[in-house]
Amino acid sequence: MEYSDHFVYRGNQLYAEDCSVADLAKKYGTPLYIYSHDSLKQAFLNYDTNLAVPHTICYSVKANSNLAVLQLMASLGSGFDIVSKGELARVVAAGGDPSKVVYSGVGKRDDEIRYALEKGIYCFNAESKMELKTISDVAVSMNLKAPVALRVNPDVDPHTHHHIATGLKTSKFGVAWEDVLNVYEYASSLPGLQIKGVDCHIGSQIASLSPFAEMAEKIRTLAVTLKERYGIEFIDVGGGLGINYDNDGVPATADYMKLLESYFKDLGLRLVLEPGRSVVGNAGILVTRVQYLKQGASNFIIVDAGMNDMIRPALYSAWMNISEVDRSGASSAVKSTVVGPICESSDKLGEDRLLAVKQGDLLVQFSAGAYGFSMSSNYNSRPRAAEVMVKGDRDFEIRTRETVEDLWRGEHLL
Repeated sequence: MEYSDHFVYRGNQLYAEDCSVADLAKKYGTPLYIYSHDSLKQAFLNYDTNLAVPHTICYSVKANSNLAVLQLMASLGSGFDIVSKGELARVVAAGGDPSKVVYSGVGKRDDEIRYALEKGIYCFNAESKMELKTISDVAVSMNLKAPVALRVNPDVDPHTHHHIATGLKTSKFGVAWEDVLNVYEYASSLPGLQIKGVDCHIGSQIASLSPFAEMAEKIRTLAVTLKERYGIEFIDVGGGLGINYDNDGVPATADYMKLLESYFKDLGLRLVLEPGRSVVGNAGILVTRVQYLKQGASNFIIVDAGMNDMIRPALYSAWMNISEVDRSGASSAVKSTVVGPICESSDKLGEDRLLAVKQGDLLVQFSAGAYGFSMSSNYNSRPRAAEVMVKGDRDFEIRTRETVEDLWRGEHLL
């Protein structure tokens, strides 16, 4: 299966746009993340050009925060959804516009709030009464009014993995649906706040439009009331649209945009969207080299990428397609489990895969652009991978591979 027009086989060899993946692995080493410039651009424009109401697409930085990715998004006119001071600093360093930034997350610190106000962000998506009070206090100390929206929890089941379902009443995110109007009234009483909108995000990797429709119906009713009472100017519907990892049958972006238009186009409010995975997920691959083969009761392909490089299979039991970079030996494929070098039994990239490889061959894990490098770590004291972006037949190193010395940068002997 191929997941993008920009990662395709020519004969038996995998290409990223017009660049040979094998050649890139030889040039930059493995493990290696490779991103397609044109795939990223196309995925963003699928949102921006298919929504016929005033809107701001705020790319979700947590999905992939490389400066070159953010730079490309900014060049396309994107805003940004952030969850930390560090993410906002990345946006600024990449040339992004802080006035198109929405700041989400349940645990914003005073210094993060102050930094965001100094940079002039578009809005805070606040998630509790105590957070509202803190934002107000910081804003008052700066002689400012902070723009805020409440992230509301509509108790909608997104039918996704429980670790990435964020709109249920049992989630840590958002203000409980039954408390929303009372909390908005509380916000209106605080001297340092300007109520600007309403926000909702129900989860990630959602493979059906029905949860979005249920969310939109609830938020529409609430938004009408909030516009009458507080003059809100926008509705933030979050992100969450899934991508194909394994024939998941996710909706087309254009169909999702039509659904949003049907609920909100007559309200006179700006729509804010926070796509992440659906922009960058299928725009990236992870390339890894076979180190050893172990055959017996179970067949193992041991590669040089581990759960420190790609944690999704270990963290979410995520299924991600794995294939040979060179498929010329596919007829001799053997069912095997692909594992990494990390000293954990959960260090698996994929179980029971039909693969034909020998020592030194290259494997590719598709759909690795989102929550791959951004969730990677130095566990087992392993330097993190290099990242490359391709555009046509050109390749650009957008993150240099870490060195062993980088592992203890900032540490001190007694």
